[in-house]
Order: sequence, then C-alpha cells, then structure tokens
Amino acid sequence: MNNRDMRSIKNYDAMAANREENNDMKVSEMFSDFISNLAIKNTVTISLRYGELTSALNKQFRDTESKTANTLQVGSFGRNTGINGISDLDMLYIMPKGKWDDYKGGKQLKLLQDAKSAILSRYPSTKVKVDRLVVTVTYANFHIEVQPVFEQDDRSYLYPDTKNGGSWKTTKPREEMEAVADMDSAKNANLRRLCKMARAWRNQHGVAMGGLLIDTLAYKFLEQISDFDTKGYAYYDWLSRDFFKFLSELPEQNEYAAPGSRQRVKVKKKFQRKAKKAYKLCLKAIEAEGQKGVHSKWKKVYGRPFPAAEVHTLKALDEATQDGWENNEEFIEDRYVVDVSESLRVDCEVNQDGFREFFLRDMLARRIPLKARKSLRFYVKELSVSAPYKIYWKVLNRGEEARRRNCVRGQIKEDEGRLQKKETTDFRGDHIVECYCVKDGVVVAKDRIHVPIVVEAGINE
Repeated sequence: MNNRDMRSIKNYDAMAANREENNDMKVSEMFSDFISNLAIKNTVTISLRYGELTSALNKQFRDTESKTANTLQVGSFGRNTGINGISDLDMLYIMPKGKWDDYKGGKQLKLLQDAKSAILSRYPSTKVKVDRLVVTVTYANFHIEVQPVFEQDDRSYLYPDTKNGGSWKTTKPREEMEAVADMDSAKNANLRRLCKMARAWRNQHGVAMGGLLIDTLAYKFLEQISDFDTKGYAYYDWLSRDFFKFLSELPEQNEYAAPGSRQRVKVKKKFQRKAKKAYKLCLKAIEAEGQKGVHSKWKKVYGRPFPAAEVHTLKALDEATQDGWENNEEFIEDRYVVDVSESLRVDCEVNQDGFREFFLRDMLARRIPLKARKSLRFYVKELSVSAPYKIYWKVLNRGEEARRRNCVRGQIKEDEGRLQKKETTDFRGDHIVECYCVKDGVVVAKDRIHVPIVVEAGINE
C-alpha cells in the first residue's frame, strides 16, 4: 500500500486498521525512544535557578525569602514543550500592586534596573544585564529572561518596554499555557510531543524559529485535523510527514496568532523550503520501514536525538576497522548545547586558476557538476547573531573513496577570524560542510551545504 500521501487515501480508517494489523511496533519503539531522548536533563538545575531569582526579587520587593511565590515560569519550559538543551528560559516576577505608583508613567527602565540590582545584591558574581523588555541572567548553558510585571484583573500582565522613552504592554502567558494544555489533552498528548519533535528538526537543520512560533504552528496543524486524535507513537512517522507537508504549504506571512492569547508571533525567517525538504525525507524514511536503514533516515530529519539501531552501529564500527579507515567524526552536540533561534547562511565560491567561476548553491540549483582542480571558499553569507560569538566549521567527506583513502575527516575547528574556510577538491563523494555559531556556550545558529563531487575529486584542506 502506498503511504506517500495520507490525504489522497479516502478510507483512512481502513488504512490505519491495516497498519495496526501489520505494524511490528518498531515505529512505536523508535518514536517512544526519541521522545524520551528529548526530555530535559537539567530540570533540577533550572528549577534551582528559578527559585534563586524569585527569592532575590521577593527579598527586594516584599522582604520575604520565598522561592516559589509571586513568580510564573513561562515560555517553552512553562508550556512543557521544550527539549533537552533548552537555553532560552523565561519567568515573570509579579510585582506587588502597591508598587505600581513607583513605576507607572515613564519609569519602565527604573523597574528593570531595580530588578537587576535585586539579583546582583544576592548573586554579585552572576552575569546580569538589562535588555529592552527583560533582565537577562546568564549561566553556563542557559540564560533566564526575567520580566517584572503587574498583574491585571483579567489575569493579563503589564510589562515594561523601554523603547522610545518607555511604555507598558500586555502579555497573556496563562492563556497560552492553558490553550496548549487543553489541546494536548484533546489530541491524546500528541501536541506537546509534536512541538518537541519540531524543535529537534529545527536544531538539526538550523531553522530560525522561536519556540512560541513552533508551538503555534503545531497547534494550528492539529486543530484542523482529527486523523491523530486517538493515535500514538505507532503513527508518529505519518504525523511527522503530514506536519512538515502542512508547514511547507503554508503561505508566507510575517506573523501568526498565538493559541489562547491571540497575541502576534513574528516569523524570523521563511521556513517553508526546509519544511518541504523534511517532508521528502519523511517519505523516504516511511518507505524504508522495516529495513535496516530506517533509523538513519529518520536521523536525517531529527538529528542525533533520534535513536540509532545499535546492531547497525556496531556493524559499522567493525567494517571501519576491517577496511582500515578511522571514523573520527566529531559532533557539535558533544561540545555545546544546541538551541537554534537565530539564522546563519553559508555559501561557497568555486574558483579555478584564481578566478571565480560560480557560487556553489547556484551550481547545485542549475545542476552544474562540480569537478576536480577547483578551489572552494566557504563563507558566512548571513548571520543574525550579535557579537560576541564564535564560529566553527566541520568538513565531512563521504563515500567509498573517502574511506579508501582514510580521509573521512569530520573534525570541528574554530574559525580563524575571517568567517571563512578554504578547501580544494580532491576526490569523489557527496561531502558536507557545516558551520556553527556559538554564543554564551550555546549553538544558536547553524547551516550546512552539500558538496557533490562527481569525478575524481573531493575536498581537502
């Protein structure tokens, strides 16, 4: 039976029944393990930091030591849609109503400065700064944006905006959290899991999407279909496919309405092209169901958190030993937390005899083959991250020729300060160059470019 497009099947229930009868539970096991791998590992540390900040603010504004009162954990952590490696955390500190007179009018900056002083007085060695809307507290692998707010009778909150002399704006995080929780319950716990899976895809492919945008689009997707209302892990391959198809077909627009609050959620960068690529990868993975390569195909969609087939991993190591090539590939996840929120774009100049011939992305689009004796200059074309940051490069040679020559490479090296990396073609293969931007110990942006060399050529330093 052809699974390529569920929406072309009129009798979905009959198709699902057939799947239930023949499914050997491997899909269920793969995706259950995947979701488990996405669980946040440092929740204890995060909760400890939340408590410390709350206590410092309570001491300043209420003369109490409580670590739990007058605070609200919001953002992805509060909506329970974040994944391991979450680095951008948010909390509201609910100010005493009696303090309103001290800050109303144009004293938004003073409120943020007082909140900063309260935190520094308790934790003087911590990195704390005032931003436009929040006080940002930076730790080793994550930061918390603290927003002092005044609660209103309708459960909304007034928060300070220091731009253009200052103003007060409204946020409604409780309505967003309740909407996500209600939809998750109505959809057999599939909403939050889909949100987490989408974050893994975002981190794997360097999609510049904020957490609230991901949650909004996942909510929007499940809201308009009922196919998965009673389904579980055994259908997450279809869920993945249909979600990315949905994303790829959305019209381009600048913002969406958040669930519950209906507040505007901005689109940082177009995501449709990368969603379409993910959709096609899902089709290939579904076609490989029951075959030995299915895990690796899903890894192309979701990255390292997706479980590997252990037996195949051991076999690959044995083959590498027998063939005499060393697998020294390094992974950025082993060095830094990956939590993509910004955009990075890499391109490559293809030169010969000192003259530029093409840009590699143009060659790929026009199906012009990349041949031998070429010089390649990979460079950062676009980057939305503000300094300071660090740039890293990874070159991975793939194919039989790379293994025969024991030149797989795959080491991660820091940029030398010019936001570029020079290589030369050397041997055949579909090679890969990846670029990472690291800020405050977190990979906040990444991109990759394929280098398909079609004759006796490859890339070499």
